[in-house]
Amino acid sequence: MGQKGFWDEQERREKLNQKKPMLKWLNEHINWEDFRPILETIYDKERKSNAGRKPTDVIVMFKLLILQQMYAISDDELELQVNDRISFMEFLGLGIEDAIPDAKTIWLFRDNLAKHELVKELFARFDNYLREKGYIVEVGQIVDATLIPVPVQRNTRQENQEVKEGNIPKQWEEKPHVLRQKMPVG
Repeated sequence: MGQKGFWDEQERREKLNQKKPMLKWLNEHINWEDFRPILETIYDKERKSNAGRKPTDVIVMFKLLILQQMYAISDDELELQVNDRISFMEFLGLGIEDAIPDAKTIWLFRDNLAKHELVKELFARFDNYLREKGYIVEVGQIVDATLIPVPVQRNTRQENQEVKEGNIPKQWEEKPHVLRQKMPVG
């Protein structure tokens, strides 16, 4: 067997994207830069010195949290998976030569977001992007996180009238899963 080359690697990446296109789809359909202004507010204080390593890009850090949520994995497991999986590295815009944030860096970033009370706002915005495209994320284990098309549910005329009047239709209250699906986030 001969030496593998650039084209072999490109072909392998294309096969991966065909079999598990979710992360590529997210990068193509979500304008990650929309999150930057909110994310950068955690670094609003002036740096005392330019010494030391610059912090990892906030978009990369946020995307790490997205991966963690989608695959329901710990900080340590996330660090391992990003180092191990080409699809995760590509989703983050990192190459094999790039430094991968470690578990402590991930924890500190999430903690910093929580201290600034930004976690709910950021994930609500992410969910809204997906909903606008007709998807929700079904959280799973590392092997099965997927994007699921949201079933279109039509309201009856009576339900629409009750919602317009500021009321929650009685039949929705009796079924919490229906209420969750039909009520707008916000």
